[in-house]
Amino acid sequence: MTTSEPLLFQPIQLRELVLNNRIVISPMCQHAAENGRATPWHMVHLGKFALGGAGLILTESTAVDPRGRIGTADLGLWEDSQIEPLKAVVDFVHSNGGAIGVQLAHAGRKSGSQPLWEGGAALSEQRLASDPQPWQRLGPSALPAGPGWSAPLALDAAGIADVVQSFVDATLRADQAGFDVVELHFGHGYLVASFLSPNSNHRDDEWGGNVEGRMRLALEIARKVRAAWPAGKPLFCRLSAVDGSVDGWSLEDSIVLSRELARCGVDVIDCSSGGLTEETRALPVPRGLGFQVPFSERIRREAQIRTQAVGMIVDARQAEAVLVDGKADLIALGREALFDPYWPHHAALTLGVDPAYKRWPVRHGVWLAKRAPGLARARAQAATELIELTVNQE
Repeated sequence: MTTSEPLLFQPIQLRELVLNNRIVISPMCQHAAENGRATPWHMVHLGKFALGGAGLILTESTAVDPRGRIGTADLGLWEDSQIEPLKAVVDFVHSNGGAIGVQLAHAGRKSGSQPLWEGGAALSEQRLASDPQPWQRLGPSALPAGPGWSAPLALDAAGIADVVQSFVDATLRADQAGFDVVELHFGHGYLVASFLSPNSNHRDDEWGGNVEGRMRLALEIARKVRAAWPAGKPLFCRLSAVDGSVDGWSLEDSIVLSRELARCGVDVIDCSSGGLTEETRALPVPRGLGFQVPFSERIRREAQIRTQAVGMIVDARQAEAVLVDGKADLIALGREALFDPYWPHHAALTLGVDPAYKRWPVRHGVWLAKRAPGLARARAQAATELIELTVNQE
């Protein structure tokens, strides 16, 4: 590696983990698990990103409690039987030179919804009760997530302790599965995010009230997960930098929380936004190219912690500029990676890092390198013929 190599393809060390590049595959719900266990879908879905050259791959939101599933077919790590199917995916990613992390989550008052392709609506109370693993929506206060959602059960002290322990237990299982990273999902209106926002947390005890009380659950989980997670493995945390509600959780709040999370041993803040409520009075963040990068930039600068930028980052040069300008340390791709699972390899070609296809899986790269000279000649010939045609027409 030379100092002239683009930052996007320079390794980065996070504790004892060294990522080959700064490209991360963002968690994307697949709703393809069976009783919380990974299936062949997950092997193909996540495995292709390892072949595609991403430095780090994050699983979809993985429930720490069956009551905390987003949908009926979410991945889980709430019981030991879910370890081995995920370990098979982890082993495949490692065998192809990548690193992989698991996003641990509890959906809280947003538990129980349809997959997006079925409409995404909240499941009815009757549907939740009839499930083989009956659900109960949980939250800081008995306030529904929005129209169509039932009011959650307001957690008492014992229930909060159970939630914290479920994150710790899932973390121990993640280590047994061989994951390199744990990411705590504290965004998108799920359980911890609902404790953070004054619009969903109306408690007047030590778990609510001022911002310090509302942050308490997040910090308690982070401290205890960090203690359970091997010291050499990095811990990420996804935040909704702003929660999307009027007078709700703000970027300034996220900066304060990020400082405290850093003190708890969190290594990277994954900077997302929105999701607290479905109501139309919410304040959405306009979705343009790199629309969440400003959140990453401010948290990185003001909280003095590494950040991961995500959201409409679609081009190699755009991604490189975010890093060069000091707005993030890692670049996460979601839907763009679905559109092009080989985005990292294509970005390397665009930035001149790998003209000989050496970074591709050898079973692919050798054929592409063999094709390259002929393809270049064919393109040059086609360009010449187009010029000649244009001249003749004139």
